[in-house]
Amino acid sequence: MSGADDPKVGLILTGGGARAAYQVGVLKAVAELLPRGARCPFQVITGTSAGAVSAIALASDAAHFRRAVYGIERVWRQFRVHHVFKADPVSMLRSGLHWMLALLTGGWLVHPPHALFDCTPLWELLRRELHFEGIPRSIYKGHLDAIGISTTSYFDAHSVTFFAGAAGIEPWRRATRKGERVQLTLPHLMASLAIPFLFRPIALGGEYYGDGAMRQISPLSPAFHLGAERLLVIGVGASDFLPPAAANSAVEPSYGHMFGFMLDSLFMDQINADVELIGTFNRSGGARQLQTFIMMPSEEIGAIARRHARELPRTLRMLMRTVGANDSGGTHLLSYLLFERGFTQALIELGFRDATARADELMAFLCIDAIQRQRVRRGGSKG
Repeated sequence: MSGADDPKVGLILTGGGARAAYQVGVLKAVAELLPRGARCPFQVITGTSAGAVSAIALASDAAHFRRAVYGIERVWRQFRVHHVFKADPVSMLRSGLHWMLALLTGGWLVHPPHALFDCTPLWELLRRELHFEGIPRSIYKGHLDAIGISTTSYFDAHSVTFFAGAAGIEPWRRATRKGERVQLTLPHLMASLAIPFLFRPIALGGEYYGDGAMRQISPLSPAFHLGAERLLVIGVGASDFLPPAAANSAVEPSYGHMFGFMLDSLFMDQINADVELIGTFNRSGGARQLQTFIMMPSEEIGAIARRHARELPRTLRMLMRTVGANDSGGTHLLSYLLFERGFTQALIELGFRDATARADELMAFLCIDAIQRQRVRRGGSKG
């Protein structure tokens, strides 16, 4: 798709639970800017946590970008909480009793639970919808250079990016982060999705791994190591959106507020710092420059979540009310767990509008005019 002299474009999909539906809307807008039948405009794709799901879907069908995006959109538009974790009354009661017995007996009667939620439904959904065998094919046919999925090792506290890529891409190792070449599978993806306390860690090669955002101090770094020179970063929130109650220091934060704040720190705090660092690197006059294009929601996602809170199953609404996630300060946590179609559809539409409003910038950044001209030339040469 790109010429030998064109910069290698990378896509970075950050984590964010149900908020990642916003990324789907942005990708849909990009797909509609491209000519029909175009392959993936990103030679490098990296994903963390929920963003890793879309990364795998795009990489496994890189020859047909629009088809891949529409497949992702179809799943996100029909999302329900029970597709992600068990939230029925029996499952929630069993989980609550397990926690209570473990606390009351100090772990002697029953072992402490590994996580709050049972995400078996998510395993089943992703096993059905994703096709990991398409990734080597995309790389072999030159539709994709590399894909990386970021996780966190509980053994050495390193940020580990498991990647598949062209032969010339080498693994890397830095002070607290490394890249390992593997054949990507569903357990690698589930490890990236394993938000601490909510979902249980995943065993890979004798070590346990959790959500990739936990130790990811440089979220743009994996794409850089995989060869990208120009990065489209699709985030899921903006740190300057603060609900009114959160700004009131006289109100003691609830558990839901504090846990939502922690998730915000996991998924959002490092992007801006990394972009600033790249700006400093570029100004230093290094031989390799790295350009970035950041897409963030134009509206406060917490406010959107409040409008859709009643879509949650009754048992989960009770849990959210108990931990204080229904007030204005706690809706950050609510927005990460609101896997319900009304909310996800609203975020898809928001992402689509935001990206469409910046269509000219996106086309220039992704060299879409050049892609269209190449397609016309190829079509003419066949005639």
